[in-house]
Amino acid sequence: MKQTLTFFFLIGYLSFSYSQQITCSPKDKSAVENKLIEIDGMYLDNFGETMVSIGKTFMKTPYVAKTLEIGDTETLVVNLQGLDCTTFVENVLAFSKLQRKKEGSFDAFIDNLEVIRYKDGELDGYASRLHYFSEWIANNAEKGLLKDITGEIGGAEITKDINFMSTHRDLYPFLADDVNYGKIKASENYLNNQAICVLAQDKIAENEHLIQSGDIIALATSINGLDVTHTGIATREKDGRIHLLHASTGSMEVEVSKLPLADYLKGIKSNTGIMVARPL
Repeated sequence: MKQTLTFFFLIGYLSFSYSQQITCSPKDKSAVENKLIEIDGMYLDNFGETMVSIGKTFMKTPYVAKTLEIGDTETLVVNLQGLDCTTFVENVLAFSKLQRKKEGSFDAFIDNLEVIRYKDGELDGYASRLHYFSEWIANNAEKGLLKDITGEIGGAEITKDINFMSTHRDLYPFLADDVNYGKIKASENYLNNQAICVLAQDKIAENEHLIQSGDIIALATSINGLDVTHTGIATREKDGRIHLLHASTGSMEVEVSKLPLADYLKGIKSNTGIMVARPL
């Protein structure tokens, strides 16, 4: 990715003139650089274990919603001070990739984050962000970053109308723009022509042994118009069970679920099962 070294200070944020605009506070730029030092040498031969090890360095980081909804124009937001479930997974995957490649620069982190967060790896406005997590999985699989293994571990294909964003336009400020709205509708139409593979909630316990530490777990939902409501990273803990390492809306911080994943999900009324993606 072509980059320049021009810096602009705007409203307390540091915006970098790259091939796209980046929004990052000086505090967050330092946080990225400090994280790179913290995780240096943390790469393990097992990439999934690397994901968990790096993910656990974020423990206690506050859960903060809508950290990407900044300003009037889509920018590549870097924020390690507060994470939602998706930005937690994205940051862990980006840092883990850096460790595998033995790269340790802010610029390399930015490049990885853009590739993971946006359709075909390129920021091109609000609608290029992978808003629906089933599309996030599918698009990152096309990039060769991960593999959807749900079908291999007992999952079954389902069909469902995905239209939550377009039918709740008022919840998304960027959708006040008709161009953005039209592009999101097009993304939804594409998703509605694709089957989603889900491992049903009552099948998780018997197939848990097929899930590995570092697998990305997406929680499928019965909520109308939505595919996924939450995501995190699988971690096999000392009890031998798979738990969820995630930015929790319960404790409002990054944590490992106290209950094994199969039991944790039983407490979520709208949960229908999970999608499982394995980073490559």
